[in-house]
Amino acid sequence: MAASSRAQVLDLYRAMLRESKHFSAYNYRTYAIRRIRDAFRENKNVKDPVQIQALMNKARRDLGIIRRQVHIGQIYSTDKLIIENQEKPRT
Repeated sequence: MAASSRAQVLDLYRAMLRESKHFSAYNYRTYAIRRIRDAFRENKNVKDPVQIQALMNKARRDLGIIRRQVHIGQIYSTDKLIIENQEKPRT
């Protein structure tokens, strides 16, 4: 993989993770982050430039979906779950 292609993949990966952290619902947020990490790990050994470009295009479409869903989630927000309201233990 060329250096510029690698940089583009990493930028897209970071953008997807950053945007997923804005989900207001805990379950959506954790699922999206887990799914993004799994998908990128699954495809980390792909060498074919055509396949890499196809995966990049799919990831860009998915990023658009994540952004739309985050906005919808902010419009129709719900109460936080108990697991989100727990304080971290003091050391």
